[in-house]
Amino acid sequence: MTLPKACIFDLDGVIVDTVPAHFVAWKAMADELSIPFTEVDNEQLKGVSRTESMKRILAMGGMTKSNIEIEEMTTKKNHIYVEIISKMTPDDILPGVVEFLDLLDANNIAIALGSSSKNAPVILEAVGLAHRFPVSVDGNQIAHSKPHPEVFLLGADRLGLSPSECVVFEDAISGVQAAKRGNFKCVGVGDSTVLSEADVVIPDMKNIDLTIFDNL
Repeated sequence: MTLPKACIFDLDGVIVDTVPAHFVAWKAMADELSIPFTEVDNEQLKGVSRTESMKRILAMGGMTKSNIEIEEMTTKKNHIYVEIISKMTPDDILPGVVEFLDLLDANNIAIALGSSSKNAPVILEAVGLAHRFPVSVDGNQIAHSKPHPEVFLLGADRLGLSPSECVVFEDAISGVQAAKRGNFKCVGVGDSTVLSEADVVIPDMKNIDLTIFDNL
């Protein structure tokens, strides 16, 4: 079995489930604008930057706003979101995650975070996982959101490794595309029909072991 030297994990949807919190916050903004917004619409914003997400919601309502107005709305959305996620606990870690991180540690496979979220540090602290990610790249440190590969390339660079030595775990199509554009092997976590561009797709993080790397 050929093992990678490191695994780089997306946060939202892989390590923790922040989708409900995002939905509540984005729906609050859409409601203010009288734009219908559903959980299906929310799924389309996975892995998309805050500003781009706001623009997409405005487009749903056939609206345009100035950059200043968009910034004001995204700031308001973020305040709602942060209030929710700051109350997260270790119980919000998705099933199988801690066990898999333990397995990687036991086999000397480095662990890193590659998230477009600017709130990643808040979430990791809230759920008690900050110490598990000695290398953590988030939205505060990058100029380009996924599907640009910057977040993963920066993570690999900080690990002192090449993309070919790392495996990315992602639940969003934009994240999978980012990994592939950066020449990383990618494990998709979720729906195989949505994440078909990933090298391997698993439904969730439950009960996975090192044999997952055999298929890469």
